[in-house]
Amino acid sequence: MKRSAVDASPWSSPLISVIIPVMNERRTLARVIREAKRVHPGTEVIVVVNGSSDGSLQIARDSGARVLVFDRPLGHDVGRSVGAREALGQILLFIDADMVIPASQLRPFVDAVKNGTDVALNDYSGPTRQESVHGVVLAKHALNSLLDRSDLMGASMTAVPHAISRKALETIGAASLSVPPLAHTMAIHSRLVVQRVKHVDVGTLNPLRTRRERHHSLEPLIVGDHLEAIQWLVSHTDNRGGYEDGSRQRWMVR
Repeated sequence: MKRSAVDASPWSSPLISVIIPVMNERRTLARVIREAKRVHPGTEVIVVVNGSSDGSLQIARDSGARVLVFDRPLGHDVGRSVGAREALGQILLFIDADMVIPASQLRPFVDAVKNGTDVALNDYSGPTRQESVHGVVLAKHALNSLLDRSDLMGASMTAVPHAISRKALETIGAASLSVPPLAHTMAIHSRLVVQRVKHVDVGTLNPLRTRRERHHSLEPLIVGDHLEAIQWLVSHTDNRGGYEDGSRQRWMVR
């Protein structure tokens, strides 16, 4: 896969790296970058342009971002890993290019990491007061329960915005960010400080995405990501994921 050179960064040692994967998001990209820059004076904005053909690349460059360019789509969430690998900041903030979130709503995630949180999550659980609950919502709640973190409810690294510390990145590795529930599981299993920080209702921020996903649902992909996370948890604990087997004398019937 062809990749261009990285555009020069205007910051020698930024405190914050805001990472934005982009594929054909010219409608919102300039505004997203503008709000990202307002998060903190020491911010670098890393835009991972992949498989774009609508002028997003030029918008990113004109906006003064550090730009990583790939000629083909990287696939769901891989841009997060690529951007994190190149990030120079001590705090990494992840947002999407198709949602314009004001800087005032992004700063609490950065502030939480400044104050000792390793993974600062969007306090967004998705719609739960329904007779038929979406599979992704169920998967997020179930995974947190398995991790003995029911207090997180449906909050997860699946949802933006969220921020992580440099310590968290070094602990779980940039590659894990391509599968957000896996990164989430690794962070909790590693006893990093993972907290719900602020509610940002991403479900209503992008109606175009919502309509698009009615026809091309990401539910199977994201539920599969959660199953991959559970598989990792079992492989790093035991066959019961660390849960007790009680007084069951299995050897009696073998």
